[in-house]
Amino acid sequence: MSDLISVAKLAGVSRATAARAFSAPNLLRQETLSKVLAASRQLGFRPNRVAQQLRTQSTHIIGVVIPTFSNPVFAEQLQAMEISAQQHGYSLLVATTDYQPENEARIVENMLRQRVDGLVLTVADAENSQVLTLLEHENVPVVLVHNPAPHARWPAVCVDNYRAMYDVTEHLLQLGHRYIGMLTGPMWQSDRARLRYRGHSQAMADHGLAALPVIEMPGHTCSSFSQLEPCLQGPQALTALLCSNDLLALSTIGGLMRAGYAVPAQVSVVGFDGIALGQSLFPSLCSVVQPRDQLGHAAIMHLLALLAGLPPGNAVIPHHLQPGESLGQPPAQTGNGD
Repeated sequence: MSDLISVAKLAGVSRATAARAFSAPNLLRQETLSKVLAASRQLGFRPNRVAQQLRTQSTHIIGVVIPTFSNPVFAEQLQAMEISAQQHGYSLLVATTDYQPENEARIVENMLRQRVDGLVLTVADAENSQVLTLLEHENVPVVLVHNPAPHARWPAVCVDNYRAMYDVTEHLLQLGHRYIGMLTGPMWQSDRARLRYRGHSQAMADHGLAALPVIEMPGHTCSSFSQLEPCLQGPQALTALLCSNDLLALSTIGGLMRAGYAVPAQVSVVGFDGIALGQSLFPSLCSVVQPRDQLGHAAIMHLLALLAGLPPGNAVIPHHLQPGESLGQPPAQTGNGD
């Protein structure tokens, strides 16, 4: 059986340098790291992780809690997190909550038992989170992703949800839309959706218009046309729909088109996330983009900074509007050259 000394000798480095290739690869030059890893593969060497953990009191594992894998925004973010973590010698332990706050504490407790070095969390409601209250008594670094920071102890990485929905509402108003509805999943399960609705409401108010009550769907990613249909009738029928995420927007477009509505000639639809799938369908989805790779990378770097003893800080990732065929002028103005 090969050992670390054999690996070091074959790679032409010291034993300490070879050890750093497995415990802190970010400290080595890429050329040196490649030599050590190539030597370890050639000799069939695997480091003793248990011994490393006992010696350093570190597992080099980061616990990641997200709502679901079914929404690509979390999957794409997670991929960026994994790449960044691996570059710094860390692995991820991942679990999902299915948007249920009662699952959060159980999952985090299990991760703490496995002695993760830190946690990256997306919770239902950061302001009223049971799991964050419990973590106040634990000596483990925590970074929130997507949630707004409830107070200074919990650094957060997110887009400005309020401003993002304010901006897209402004854009709809400039196109001439006045009857705008917002669709979300269960509001109590998402502080992001509540912030987005507040941003939408403020933009409407700034134009002297009252925001309509949110159209709350039973699930976060599946639209119910029977709940939406009454809002599409009469002299104040909605001409634009803002959806709290892209999957809900795509489901809404499907329901509208199956019912005979033209998108966007009769009803415009805008999503929130900017997932790649939205651009692959027809009509392509207009969406507020929150860059998933930047969110994932920033979350890991913020957690590594906490692990290094640096003070916590927040990161607001810039958003932008991705054009799409699902957005147009309201019916009365379509084709009038305004």
